[in-house]
Amino acid sequence: MMLKEMLPLFRKQSKQTSLSVEKLPGEQTALKQQEFSRNLQDNLSVIKKLYSIPDNKDIKLREMYLEGFNKNAALVFISTITDVKSVEENILKPLTENTASNKMVKDIVAIQMVHEITIYKDAVKELNKGNALLILDGESKAYVMDCPDFQGRAIEKPESEILIKGPKEAFNEKAVVNISLLRKKIRNENLMVEAIEISERSHNDVFVLYMRGLANEKLIDNIKERLRSLDVNSIQNLSLLEEYIEERNYSLLPSILSTERPDRAASFLEDGYIVLLMDNSPDSLVLPATFWAFFHSPEDHYLRFLYGNFTRALRMTALFITIFTSAIYISITTYHAEMIPPDLLLAIAASREKVPFPAVIEILIMELAFELIREAGLRVPSPIGPTIGIVGALILGQAAVEANIISPIVIIVVALGGLSSFAVSDLSLNFAVRLTRFLFILSAAMMGIYGMTAMFVGGLFYMVSIKSFGVPYFAPMSPNYKSSNDTIFRRLTKNEYLRPGFLKTTDLQKKTNGE
Repeated sequence: MMLKEMLPLFRKQSKQTSLSVEKLPGEQTALKQQEFSRNLQDNLSVIKKLYSIPDNKDIKLREMYLEGFNKNAALVFISTITDVKSVEENILKPLTENTASNKMVKDIVAIQMVHEITIYKDAVKELNKGNALLILDGESKAYVMDCPDFQGRAIEKPESEILIKGPKEAFNEKAVVNISLLRKKIRNENLMVEAIEISERSHNDVFVLYMRGLANEKLIDNIKERLRSLDVNSIQNLSLLEEYIEERNYSLLPSILSTERPDRAASFLEDGYIVLLMDNSPDSLVLPATFWAFFHSPEDHYLRFLYGNFTRALRMTALFITIFTSAIYISITTYHAEMIPPDLLLAIAASREKVPFPAVIEILIMELAFELIREAGLRVPSPIGPTIGIVGALILGQAAVEANIISPIVIIVVALGGLSSFAVSDLSLNFAVRLTRFLFILSAAMMGIYGMTAMFVGGLFYMVSIKSFGVPYFAPMSPNYKSSNDTIFRRLTKNEYLRPGFLKTTDLQKKTNGE
């Protein structure tokens, strides 16, 4: 209790301390705040100082004489993030070949976007985005020309949300490409893409996507306010940003959904959710998120009605098997032996005759070994991945039993729970389930079925008490909201004519009810 009260004070003190120190030393902030002068050499002197030219090898500075303007000029760009071919063909060539004195810069260059800036801070910001900067002698401004070309991988198949039926495209690390994938699915002028800068040194942008006129304005403002209030030097991707904006950092349950599938993100947008995108992130964040969003898979709706609901039933069964199997084994072998049929009891007793450990230690050893093998299998290079599985199976299966460290039935129990956990497709919920399993194992070891029951009831109370950006975690089941009741099972797609009521969208009905 005392620790809980001290934590806010510590955070407050830390915040005050960070504000008292000098902000962004080494960033030459005063220099960036200056305005362009009318002298070209003075402007170039400042640019050279800001970018450490010529020490910085990928900063290109091209000085030239433009006959059409009868002026000296300079073109600055970063060759590693700028489309050099476009610079040569669409900027340099037209400018040097122009002889007409009555034309303006934007009328000569063949670039999509040309705009003017007057202070160095904007110049640095645009150059770091891959744009080119043209400075003319005698003008106290510079021209920004849009020609970025950041390197990245192509659009590939999803790796963590694999479907048999449905689209096979996945987000990649380029936000521009990801937005294009979403616009390909939502061809509506009300799809808004707003950019908010969230870091002071790296100048990382977060793109906030929502449907204008549909999404809840208060929810949009809340998310924007949280993003603008961030006071950090750098946030490289959405995985790091998630921890900054979620409400309960120490909660076992996730409150922000991450998806790498554009079709799934587009579906959420059309229902009134908010989606965040960012460069360097091959996924998107969906806000707010309920338990059912983590439980569902996009394939549920791509399969026929009965097939989709069958997979959901399997997934829910797997969820309970993962959480309870090991705990139930400990409970009935330690405290409630009378619940087991005599024949099975004798078989279990015979298999555990030479095992020196109590059931809870057996289970914990196997669970820990299973988690180690799973983690090692993820981290090792793919060519030796199968080797890890074979070695793990041999250790877990044969060697451990022959050494009388564990009994054969424990292998069945742990393997059943471990394999069932793979049916929970969402990574965040999967981690929550795996950790929850250990809590139930400990509660079963202490109080048997009664301990499990207390833990289950406490967990339910906790789940119904938490919220994600103001939305109850179990909505629309508890509390009840108007919706298409897409919870454990789904309806026929043609009968899902309501958007989730807990989002408080301006238009609850997304299609006619068929009448």
